[in-house]
Amino acid sequence: MRTLTAVAHRGDPYRVRENTLPSLRSARERGADAVEIDVRLTRDGVPVLLHDATLKRLWGHDRPLSALSAQEVRGLTAGGVPTLADALAALDGVRVMVDLPGADARTVRAVVGAVRDSGAAERAYYCAGARAMLLVRAADPAAETALTWTSLAPPRPALLDAVRPRWLNYRFPLVSRELTDRVHRDGCLVSAWTPDTRRSMRRLLAAGVDSITTNRVDVLNELRGDRG
Repeated sequence: MRTLTAVAHRGDPYRVRENTLPSLRSARERGADAVEIDVRLTRDGVPVLLHDATLKRLWGHDRPLSALSAQEVRGLTAGGVPTLADALAALDGVRVMVDLPGADARTVRAVVGAVRDSGAAERAYYCAGARAMLLVRAADPAAETALTWTSLAPPRPALLDAVRPRWLNYRFPLVSRELTDRVHRDGCLVSAWTPDTRRSMRRLLAAGVDSITTNRVDVLNELRGDRG
């Protein structure tokens, strides 16, 4: 039986606002093996935790993050948006899955540099589509990567050779036993995101995935325990 990695999606967002330090700590307390975070850059180049391009959904300010300095973000959110460095410190000893929505080369260099400067390179791995993962590979040839893939057609061999992912990361409805067996034969591990029902989690466990990213990591841990 393969060991399953339970990844908390953006912390513990059903209980605490996503991508905040309290949410990350809550996920840790609920037994997450790893915590997935989303990282973008402020105008002055500081990596901070935010999934969306603006502050509107979470913080009520229709302001693009890219137009705000780190100090302005702190003021608008009462310090609620943590820096990547602060998040890595809060998750000391825990694996961190760094998602890079909309990342460009400047963002990737800043994020990889912040991870290295925080001493977290051995427990951090990076997740995004092919373009961002190629940028990560250029910035850190030794980085662990999870290539997000949204098609049942396998990635081209040339892309796999260039990215060298440890994981292929799929939306959970795409995952089947046939897919996991194929990916394992090709030498990668299978990560699935983001199932939140027990039924979906059980199906993925039966399909033999290696990692599940969920908003309900406590439920996943319960099912994992039942599975033995």
